Amino acid sequence: MRFISLMLIASCAFGQAVSREEIYGLDEQIQSAKQDVIELTSELALLEEKLLFPSSTQAAFFVSVPSGSEFDLQAVELSLDGKVVSHHLYTFRELESLRKGGVQKIHLANLEPGHHPLHVRLIGESAAGKELRVNAGFTVEKQTGPAFVEIELAGDQSAINFKVR
Repeated sequence: MRFISLMLIASCAFGQAVSREEIYGLDEQIQSAKQDVIELTSELALLEEKLLFPSSTQAAFFVSVPSGSEFDLQAVELSLDGKVVSHHLYTFRELESLRKGGVQKIHLANLEPGHHPLHVRLIGESAAGKELRVNAGFTVEKQTGPAFVEIELAGDQSAINFKVR
């Protein structure tokens, strides 16, 4: 028991002897370690994407809205090869970002070369305040190599334009 008391007193005395410079140095080391973890996490995410989605089979699906569009997009749902693969509810900020030329990656998939049916379902509101529900079907023709599919929501009646790059 006496030994434990001496250890506690010694540790308290040692704790008081730590200078501000040592604490500041330790804080810098912690911040540097945090930055290293962030960088490693980013690199790991990129490696994971390359492993899970090789460029030969990769297909990325994007949603865009032409600048100046007054269509208020509320939700989008994508079905690929007969299965729902993605759905998203839009916030005011996301819609504003899309209207300013932003593009949202809504889905990333592995697709073998060939024809793949794509069904897009969206809900929104026209400039006149009328609720719009639009369904559209397309066929994605996937070639060898990566495919970039842009789904552009254009026009007051929310016509869907489809671009494959």
